[in-house]
Amino acid sequence: MKIALFATCIVDAMYPRTARATVSLLERLGHEVVFPSGQACCGQMHVNSGYFKEARAVVANHVEAFDTDDYDVAVAPSGSCVASVKHQHELVARRCGDAALEARAAAVGARTYELSQLLTDVLGITNAAEQLGSYFPHKVTYHPSCHGMRLLRLEDRQLNLLASVGGIEMVELPQADQCCGFGGTFSMKNADVSAAMNADKAANICGTGAQLCSGGDASCLLHIGGGLSRQGSEVGTLHFAEILASTLENPVSVTGEITLAGSKR
Repeated sequence: MKIALFATCIVDAMYPRTARATVSLLERLGHEVVFPSGQACCGQMHVNSGYFKEARAVVANHVEAFDTDDYDVAVAPSGSCVASVKHQHELVARRCGDAALEARAAAVGARTYELSQLLTDVLGITNAAEQLGSYFPHKVTYHPSCHGMRLLRLEDRQLNLLASVGGIEMVELPQADQCCGFGGTFSMKNADVSAAMNADKAANICGTGAQLCSGGDASCLLHIGGGLSRQGSEVGTLHFAEILASTLENPVSVTGEITLAGSKR
């Protein structure tokens, strides 16, 4: 297949290695990955804050970048951004009275997948160790993001893929379904509440004895990582795509570094 990568803002700016891991996994399976150059923000920050009129141009830009016959499906390593593309873009266009944009947004959303959805539902990956060569001999716990759970209905796709990685030890996270407190602008507008939620999440993670917490949204992992740091914890965070990309020959460390031919990059 030809697969278009939607990198998302925060992955592009803060965690480019997550995008590289996504590409590595797909190319490992024999697929061609393309990068639509016109892509930018998906607009969820605008929509979540109620700025539908201002979001229209952002949505239109995404649709323009991805409404093309040059790929089969699109993928993003982000549940929240894919939820925006699949659920919010049509809503924005409809609220703005733009029927043509609404139809195009629906078509783009229909062939856009979150990474675990694509791997599991489209590409038939059920055993990461056997089918991807994934190997990560560390103790890991897992946080499911709110948008992935509640909008995309990912259920246990990410968790099941992680559990099938060679050498990994998965430990259950207490109150895993509770929000980490990020919520985009929520964490700024309601900083005290956000910090309290994050402290609870970090305490639960530390209580598992895991070396790191994994998940499918870089924004949540960034927020959680900050909470862990403030508690003086050495537990880190790592996107599940990076764990899946780790192999015995080219292992990824708990800090996300790839050891290749005796050097780190």
